[in-house]
Amino acid sequence: MPLNHRFLVCASTLLLLSGNAAAQSLTVLYPEIGEPYRAVFAEIIQGIEEQSKARAHTVPLAANSDPAESRGNAARVVIALGRQGLKAASALEPAPAIVVGGIGGGADAERYTGISLTPDPALLFATLKGLLPGVRRVIVVYNPQTNAALIRIAQDAARAQGLELTALEAANLASAARIYETQLASADGRRDALWLPQDAVTVDENTILPLVLKESWTRSLPVFSSSVLHVKKGVLFGMYPNNQQLGRDLAALALSMQNGETVRREVTPLRAVRTALNTRTASHLGLNLVVSQQRNFDAIYPQP
Repeated sequence: MPLNHRFLVCASTLLLLSGNAAAQSLTVLYPEIGEPYRAVFAEIIQGIEEQSKARAHTVPLAANSDPAESRGNAARVVIALGRQGLKAASALEPAPAIVVGGIGGGADAERYTGISLTPDPALLFATLKGLLPGVRRVIVVYNPQTNAALIRIAQDAARAQGLELTALEAANLASAARIYETQLASADGRRDALWLPQDAVTVDENTILPLVLKESWTRSLPVFSSSVLHVKKGVLFGMYPNNQQLGRDLAALALSMQNGETVRREVTPLRAVRTALNTRTASHLGLNLVVSQQRNFDAIYPQP
């Protein structure tokens, strides 16, 4: 074989090997459920594969499956999506390192490594100041059992935006309702805004949300939310996951762990977000946003 031909063969082999080394398959455990959630997990997995440059080893979990059924997977690092995925990953032997995604924050924030579905308060507050630079105070009612860690993050984020965060604890629905009534009666729509976090106790869909929407509309008080569903119902703006980017971010964490790098144990707020705006509410608050400003948002409600 001529020398130059041997060189080309060796070079091609090295390129092939280096390409394979760069692509690292990751194991993903996720709930096997119907739409629209199935599409969400599919988008997250697509992002994982884009970041890792390899097809993921996916393990769908039926609703009634035994976590032990997923044993036998020898992966050193596992990406667990949702509570069911986390439960299954925790049952694996030998125990892998776990990167968790698709869950709320809460008590898991300091036990695992991953990214929650709770939008980063810093992004919410920055959007608020961009729309309403005159706002000086943000009011939030929260359950300390589930959102204490989030509020600590929010305090720092508020200070960075020159905002005062009035965070009020409510352990049950009755307490939350009383606090909202008091705060809504005294809030000044020119300088105050109300934040609705992801909190089943303090943002009850049947009791609290209708109260907040009615009173805030009457008093022209800006309300923003960590849930896009609330934007459809009338709050000014909210955020929701960019699923493919979330997958990329989860994969980056998993690859770092797989490569032996030190990764901090914490479930961080979601920064891979899209933003939705309610133009009817914006108009009611005196915000007449031109088309070019509306293009900064990924979803507009009411839909044209």
